[in-house]
Amino acid sequence: MIARTRLLLWSALASCLLSAVGSANVGFAAQQRPNVVLILADDSGFSDLGCYGGEIQTPNLDKLAAGGLRFTRMYSTARCWPSRACLLTGYYFEQTTSTKFPDWVKTLPERLNTVGYRCFHSGKWHVGARRPVEAGFIAANSIPPAPDGSCVPTTGDLSFGYPQSEAIAQKAIDFLHDHAAHHSDRPFFLNLAFYAPHFPVMALEKDVERYRGVYDVGWDTIRRRRWERLRDMGIVSCELSPMDPRLMHKPIGHKSWEELEQRFGPGEVTDTVPWDSLSAEQKRFQAMKMEIHAAMVDRMDREIGRIVDLLKRTGAFDNTLIVFLSDNGASPEIMIRGKGHDPEARPGSQTTHLCIGPAWGTASNTPLRYYKMWTHEGGIASPGVFHWPQGIAARGELRHSPAHFIDVVATILGLAGLPPGIDGAPPTSARDMAPVLANDGAVPFDYLFFRHNGKALIEGDLKIVSTKAGGEDWELYDLSKDRCEQHDLSEKMPERRSAMIARWNELLAQFRRHASRASPGEGRPKAK
Repeated sequence: MIARTRLLLWSALASCLLSAVGSANVGFAAQQRPNVVLILADDSGFSDLGCYGGEIQTPNLDKLAAGGLRFTRMYSTARCWPSRACLLTGYYFEQTTSTKFPDWVKTLPERLNTVGYRCFHSGKWHVGARRPVEAGFIAANSIPPAPDGSCVPTTGDLSFGYPQSEAIAQKAIDFLHDHAAHHSDRPFFLNLAFYAPHFPVMALEKDVERYRGVYDVGWDTIRRRRWERLRDMGIVSCELSPMDPRLMHKPIGHKSWEELEQRFGPGEVTDTVPWDSLSAEQKRFQAMKMEIHAAMVDRMDREIGRIVDLLKRTGAFDNTLIVFLSDNGASPEIMIRGKGHDPEARPGSQTTHLCIGPAWGTASNTPLRYYKMWTHEGGIASPGVFHWPQGIAARGELRHSPAHFIDVVATILGLAGLPPGIDGAPPTSARDMAPVLANDGAVPFDYLFFRHNGKALIEGDLKIVSTKAGGEDWELYDLSKDRCEQHDLSEKMPERRSAMIARWNELLAQFRRHASRASPGEGRPKAK
């Protein structure tokens, strides 16, 4: 009864928000509950998209943003698998763990199955040992991470970049075609998880050609241009943070940075130095890496365009909530894994293993500090595009309300007529953000919790953050004035800092108890 009441209330809200949408469409659009397409990029920076200030061409995502909403303070967990665990469960990663969820966990697809949804997954699967079909998906194109951090075939012509984003999108299109043909009376949930632009950066040559010369100006200029566009858009109002030194404490799989640079050649740079300090060879090599990164984001956007076109052709588009996120900030990593790196091969081909490194990683997260793995804003801030013609009246508006990935899950559940929590399970901090889709600031929050290589807690406008998982090197910032985390308030507000540290420790202990908790005894629903 509660679920039905929530659904009716939201239907009434949608009717008030929008003029009547024609009901003559055949197929998906006749349903009350919205379809959901949840799109997750991998290591895409806060400012990579055109609609978030980037120079990369993303016309399809830009159109979705212009026809819907952009969240300016959407938060991930700073790393791949914890973010995916949050989006699958609606709980903080520390409450569930990703290697083996506690028995009380019921995943988002499992819960949506109970109200008639058919759930599909295509792309990266990085959520512990459980397979997608064991998590409630009725059909899945599951691509687990390879040792080199990507999924690249070892057959065929390896001199070209693998069209991975095309393959992921095509399988999703196949799922949706079948759904339209045989199950159009039921809503669907599509989890579309791209690998792009995760390292190693690999792209088709025709895509890379679109960005030849774009990054010759260097990371300093690209950062400033992005920052200026972000300010003009109203997405940020803070200063441009200086580029922080490298935080990678050791090269992965190598004895020293010197050995790593030797394997890549004289063009590699392991520190965030000024662009003008580089040699001509270094500038060419570094610009080339970012060209490939941009090509991967560009291709992902083109594939998203194919999904959107299909939704329009099948009549599903108006009643489909499309959400675009990135699992963490852009990566600072420089490493060689798997089959190694061939410096003689065409850059971006399958026999190269290139990473954009800390300087371009910082530029991709403009204007925020740090990057993937750390809990400063550059590591945890995600683009958040929400588009739903039948349910969101706003067109091109911003939402400055803070939101975490667990809130995205609660919102999807709410629109399906389900509560955010699970009977018999520990309480969730996730909030149904549906009211924020209509009015910014409509849903208050108590706290947002973060823990990975760093740790952080946000309460109101204040944030404590540390670059270490252990230790007490906490900093304190007022995000309403200092989103780029430049002015530490620890000495001015020592009591508030201490209170927030104590609360972070209390929450961690509480979450760990949740993760070790036994099953409440209720069995898992089967996928339908």
